[in-house]
Amino acid sequence: MWRYAIPVVVLAAVGAFLYKGLYLRPDYIPSPLIGKQVPEFSLPELEDASVQVTANDLKGQLSLFNVWATWCVGCRQEHAYLVELSRTTDIPIYGLNWQDDRDAAIRWLQTLGDPYVASGFDEAGSVAIDWGVYGAPETFLVDADGTILYKHIAPLTPEVWHSRFMPIIEEKCASGHCGSGKVDE
Repeated sequence: MWRYAIPVVVLAAVGAFLYKGLYLRPDYIPSPLIGKQVPEFSLPELEDASVQVTANDLKGQLSLFNVWATWCVGCRQEHAYLVELSRTTDIPIYGLNWQDDRDAAIRWLQTLGDPYVASGFDEAGSVAIDWGVYGAPETFLVDADGTILYKHIAPLTPEVWHSRFMPIIEEKCASGHCGSGKVDE
């Protein structure tokens, strides 16, 4: 009797796991930083190394923090949309140029457009580690007080912006915590 029951129980357990997997989001990787303050950092600005980009730059109004690099295929895919967002919203976008060649990154922005208020140059990758970066591109939504509200891993698209970012932004703005300016496209 047990000889037949064990395979049936194992098969039922595997089936339950597979069924549950149908409703999981494979693009979602939880971040331990959600709800916490942005990590302290100070990096030279990509185009002007005498200027520092710091965690304080992300405070004061809702902002985006985008991890990017010229070697990143997904970064190229999302870049035009970031440029569009920088033109159509008043949400400042800060960049973290991660383990890249400085000259190549500057040429990239000159050629494709620069959506960033400022972009820190993280040549060694130490700041990306503090942010829990898995790979580029990654985009963080940061509250006006410096709290990380959301993390998106993969290229930012209009669909992701409207379905994942905008509900959080609208909730913050409804409660008066989005700073000034327009947030819709």
